[in-house]
Amino acid sequence: MIERDLEGWTIAFDLDGTLVETHRDLVGTLNRMLVREGLPTVPMEGAADLIGGGARALLEHGFAAAGASAEDATRPELFDAFIADYIEHIADHSRPYDGVVETLERLAARGAILCVATNKRSDLSERLLGALDLTRHFAAIVGPDRVSARKPNGAHLKEAVRLAGGDPARAIMVGDAAPDIGCSRHAGAPSIGVTFGYTPTPMEALEPDVIVDTFEDIEEAVDMIVVEHYVRRALSGG
Repeated sequence: MIERDLEGWTIAFDLDGTLVETHRDLVGTLNRMLVREGLPTVPMEGAADLIGGGARALLEHGFAAAGASAEDATRPELFDAFIADYIEHIADHSRPYDGVVETLERLAARGAILCVATNKRSDLSERLLGALDLTRHFAAIVGPDRVSARKPNGAHLKEAVRLAGGDPARAIMVGDAAPDIGCSRHAGAPSIGVTFGYTPTPMEALEPDVIVDTFEDIEEAVDMIVVEHYVRRALSGG
């Protein structure tokens, strides 16, 4: 029998670049928007660093990379066209990283509450996770539209954890980029940084509590954080 030794803990996951490799579909939509505007496309390889701040930021970075102005990228009709195209192609190529399903199942079996805290819009996140049969693993899927502030503000993590039925005092953030690590730090929660996602800044420079190179390593990282929590509490007499 599996010991439910993670009961009372909530693990929040970023989506793009942490749970799911999404850059081919996101950059595909970006390139179709660039073609529509008569601009050169950005290379699929190497464009992953454009991802992480949401659709508007992706458009702005992509248009800048193509030599267009930021003003061109912020037109409401362009954003609407981007969203419509992305919905149509949301899971053409996007896939969970190796070990995602197995790791989520093990963490849940041990009693952890799992949720998603992402800067991707909630409806898009739900559509993507549903298409990949991942929704069933999460007590809540929380984009910036369902909280009072988006990552890197710690309110995003705290409110996502509460929506999942968890306690922010025993929450862990798992992510691939600066907004995730900054969010956990602002919330006073420990963080696990993955090295296989989308970040222009090396994960070591972001200084999460634990760094992992594969999704399968996350369970061991959670164990390290939980043990350290109880050791600190014992030493403080709590």
